[in-house]
Amino acid sequence: MQLHFSPSMRSITISSSSSNGFIDFMKIKVAARHISYRTLFHTILILAFLLPFVFILTAVVTLEGVNKCSSFDCLGRRLGPRFLGRVDDSGRLVRDFYKILNQVNTEEIPHGLKLPDSFSQLISEMKNNQYDARTFGFKLRAMMEKFEREIRESKFAELMNKHFAASSIPKGIHCLSLRLTDEYSSNAHARKQLPPPELLPLLSNNSYHHFILSTDNILAASVVVTSTVQSSLKPEKIVFHVITDKKTYAGMHSWFALNPVSPAIVEVKSVHQFDWLTRENVPVLEAVEKQNGIRDYYHGNHLAGANLSDTTPRRFASKLQARSPKYISLLNHLRIYIPELFPNLNKVVFLDDDVVIQRDLSPLWEIDLGGKVNGAVETCKGEDEWVMSKHFRNYFNFSHPLIAKHLDPDECAWAYGMNIFDLRAWRKTNIRETYHSWLKENLKSNLTMWKLGTLPPALIAFKGHVHPIDVSWHMLGLGYQNNTNIESVKNAAVIHYNGQSKPWLQIGFEHLRPFWTKYVNYSNDFVRNCHILES
Repeated sequence: MQLHFSPSMRSITISSSSSNGFIDFMKIKVAARHISYRTLFHTILILAFLLPFVFILTAVVTLEGVNKCSSFDCLGRRLGPRFLGRVDDSGRLVRDFYKILNQVNTEEIPHGLKLPDSFSQLISEMKNNQYDARTFGFKLRAMMEKFEREIRESKFAELMNKHFAASSIPKGIHCLSLRLTDEYSSNAHARKQLPPPELLPLLSNNSYHHFILSTDNILAASVVVTSTVQSSLKPEKIVFHVITDKKTYAGMHSWFALNPVSPAIVEVKSVHQFDWLTRENVPVLEAVEKQNGIRDYYHGNHLAGANLSDTTPRRFASKLQARSPKYISLLNHLRIYIPELFPNLNKVVFLDDDVVIQRDLSPLWEIDLGGKVNGAVETCKGEDEWVMSKHFRNYFNFSHPLIAKHLDPDECAWAYGMNIFDLRAWRKTNIRETYHSWLKENLKSNLTMWKLGTLPPALIAFKGHVHPIDVSWHMLGLGYQNNTNIESVKNAAVIHYNGQSKPWLQIGFEHLRPFWTKYVNYSNDFVRNCHILES
């Protein structure tokens, strides 16, 4: 007897052989199945493919500590979001995290909360101590606030150190002054008359271009004079009047006597050599220099009484810059007496000692000032929103009744440092008297109207006497704007390193210094012996 199963397993055939040689068949049909083996095989194959993903998802959910969910939600999490048609749940997790952070932000940080020193240490503590989300949020907030305080304190400390560096005299420049002063006493060539006697009449000849420079920095003065002469198309028409103080006079005279800038003419005079500069004519400035309260303000502790929590680093930097000791120096205020110091001159260009001349300035004498006294660049409009955004509100305290009564906070300011002065028009005004009058009022008010400096009282004294000139003549901010546009620097007639980061200081901006150092004679014996090296 033999059994034979059909391929579909639907029938069984039984066959047997008899003794007479015949074969008997018997066919049995099996009832139909609802699930075939082929279907079962495919089902097992699919499950084998999906189960690892289900196990991984279940493990992740368990590690996240999700223990509060509806039965369907938990089933979906454990069997896979796509298998049950669930959407991605990351959005809800993010919203929950935001909720925790908002809660942490509005509550007080627990007292005595121990903070890790770094983010990696925070992660390590989370793993070891199993922090919940709220504790993690508090620790993270406390760490960020701590680091913000430390960064802020470091920034203010940096600004203070920068202020002291800007107020000091570099060793090399001090050495240069001492060596040149010694040379003046021992070398007759260093004491020769400037200019030579035959050129003295040119000092009051109004057909020449007269420049006035007031400084006690010999190296800076040499750069201003050299850059002006080298940039001029008519250097033989240039006359420089260099004014310095008594202690620097010998050294300044020696420098220009030993380093002539022919064909230009240079005159060096000390403040004490001007007969007009008597105590009777400058009583207010004598008071400014000698009043103890003012000297303490400029030379004392700049942090005393300062509320650093209510100010920004930029505002604090501006206040420090306004407290530079140079602002109580007579040399810095001399510009207001130019008509009296040079009674025979009609038109002059006044230059600060931290400028570099890059273009011929003779066209300045051809500008029609329209009867005004002061040709200056306005500083309330320009591409640089930090440097060229100065109005009267930036310089004066408009809560003071006198300031509020007489001045407009939105009035445009202008720049000192490169000015063309019509001295004939100036002598017809009361600019000097107005300057003195407002200085006296500010001293009476204990410096509450403005913090001392030459520009604020000049803004008042020259009010109505300023003629705006094109901004390309005078580019400012190279001493405090690190992001100065280099192309704009190259195209400016005069670049001004106003601010603390002077090019002769180590705190000067490296990328802006070469525009100044190109006019320093580093091969000069005095410069080399004082180790003033090209950076």
